[in-house]
This record gives sequence, structure tokens and C-alpha cells, in this order.
Amino acid sequence: MKVGFIGLGRMGEGMAGCLIRAGHQLVVYNRTASRADPLVAQGATVATDPADACEGEIVITMLADDAAVAGVVFGDRGVLGHLKPGAVHLSMSSISVELSERLLAEHTKASQAFVSSPVFGRPHVAASGQLNILMAGAPAACKTCLPLLESMGQKVFPLGERPSDANLVKLSGNFLIAAAIEALAESVALVSKAGIDRKTFVDIMNTTLFGSPIYKIYGSLIAEEKYEPAGFAAPLGLKDVRLALAAAEHLRVPMPLGALLRERFITLLAQGGENLDWAALGLVAARDSGQARTKS
Repeated sequence: MKVGFIGLGRMGEGMAGCLIRAGHQLVVYNRTASRADPLVAQGATVATDPADACEGEIVITMLADDAAVAGVVFGDRGVLGHLKPGAVHLSMSSISVELSERLLAEHTKASQAFVSSPVFGRPHVAASGQLNILMAGAPAACKTCLPLLESMGQKVFPLGERPSDANLVKLSGNFLIAAAIEALAESVALVSKAGIDRKTFVDIMNTTLFGSPIYKIYGSLIAEEKYEPAGFAAPLGLKDVRLALAAAEHLRVPMPLGALLRERFITLLAQGGENLDWAALGLVAARDSGQARTKS
């Protein structure tokens, strides 16, 4: 299948590589063109702008936020104006419910299909094709996209015909991850200040009460104070918590813990954590308890 892929960050590059290995013909676009070099070496073709990536049956966007997605879709030489009638925009970005609803409306007006498929997993998981992928959209469009999603993920979770439902599930999932990170951060700070080995504490929790991927991954990052390079940068954590709170306000669902998480991320960014992993909420908790950071 001829596929356009827009957005070659740490997640997108790995996902695009999976599609190439699965035998798909990829046309890739990234604002920083050099990001495409490893994929070109694997057989991809480089597009000069988003429009050039829209010649196939499907174009995938994997971008950082609402502004980036809106820019490549609605801008000059954007996806909306150049995707063929009947073709599919497969959005795999973590975006707002509001933008997802707008994308569906605008693509429908243009006789194009829109499917939302945000993912759970960090960059190394994306590169290995083991993502967990959400999927929502019109049944025919989802059927068209499914072979691509199965090439990038270990499991695809259908969520019905409203694309925005997939985005709300993604934001809710990331809210849960952020809450787990904050709980780990505070607990590790507590035992550490008492002189208890942080790694031992995390190992006990992982082998008894909390044997889940999230506690294993982020517990280790916090215990080892390993916040660079960022698999998921702190500003993106703030973005997703903010979008979850916006959806909650619209639906009249109180999320007091979300408000706390937003403040914790703002504190992290104010302390210079712009380029750190969102696990660096552990750094905030350590500093609040009077414990200096020892390494990145």
C-alpha cells in the first residue's frame, strides 16, 4: 500500500520503519528534513511538503500537539486540500477531543475519511512494532487502516465510529500514567530521605503490589534518576493533562487530581525540566523533600 507518513519524531520514525519492513511504500515528510534520512536508507521517499505525502490511499500524522496537526492539515499545501476523495487521514497523535471533532467534520465535507488511532508505548516499543493502538472511525475506513496498525502494534483496540472517543481514551490513559508517576515520585522521595535504597523499594513494589509496565518503567527511571533522553518529554505530559482537564470541564467531570498534576508539571518546567522525561516529576518530589539531584 502507498502510504504518506507525516511526523518523524522519536515515535514516528520507529512507526514508519515498521511500515517499511511490512512492505508498504512510504512517502515521508518532516519539518526537519534530515529526520527522514534513516528511512530513506530503508526505501522511503521524501516529500517536500505535506501535500506531497497525500498521493496514496492513506496519510498518517504523528505529531506533537494540536497546533502541529492543524498546521499540516489546514495550512497551505496541507492534507485537507490535497488528500484524494475517499482517502483516509489516519491521525495517531495525542490531540484534543475538540480538534478530533473538527478534523472529522472537515474531512467529511471534503469527501475524505478520518480515523483516530493514538498509541500507548515509548519510542523503543514503537520501533519494535509492539505499540498498543486505539482505533475509532467509520467501519470501512478502519478496515482500510487495520493492516497498517497491525504492522505497528501488538494489539489494536476498536472504540466505535466516533474518532474523538479514541482521543478521550488516550488522554484518560495518559492522565492515569501521570498520576502513577507522581505517586511513585512521592513514595521514592519518602523512602529515600529515610535512607532506604530507592531501587530496592521499587523492586519490592514491582514484585508485590504493583507489577505493571507503568510502575516498572517509571519506577526504575525515578529510582535511577534517569530523565534524559526523554522518551516522552515533560511539556507533552503537561499538554495531555491540560487536554484531559479541558475534556473533563466540557463533560462536567471534576478531576481534582488532574489539577494537582498540572501544577506539578508546571513546577517541573519552571525548574528547567523542559527537555526531561515526564518521569522527572520524581525530580520535583526529591527537590521538595530537600534531596539534591545526583545525575540525569
